[in-house]
Amino acid sequence: MDFSQALIQIKAGERVARSGWNGKGMFIFLVPGSKFKVNRAPLLGIYPEGTEIDYHGHIDMKTADGQVVPWLCSQTDMLATDWEVAAPIVGNIRESVAKSAGF
Repeated sequence: MDFSQALIQIKAGERVARSGWNGKGMFIFLVPGSKFKVNRAPLLGIYPEGTEIDYHGHIDMKTADGQVVPWLCSQTDMLATDWEVAAPIVGNIRESVAKSAGF
């Protein structure tokens, strides 16, 4: 699929990856926006404690070594047609709920 189709999948809650990526287990996913109150660094150095922050939704990547980092689309990624829905992670909460519900 192309990136526009991959983005639709991400917005629907799926994890997607490029088959051309070298790292095993790499994928990108949506981190939904949320609101929270500042209670620890580094935001305590910027805002007073208790300030409500509107945390904007964004896309993160799970890297091959298991870290999670903010992700920005490269020109190559944007124009690629080798995007695919990433394989489910064993022990995924959503997967467990679906199995227990009989899906």
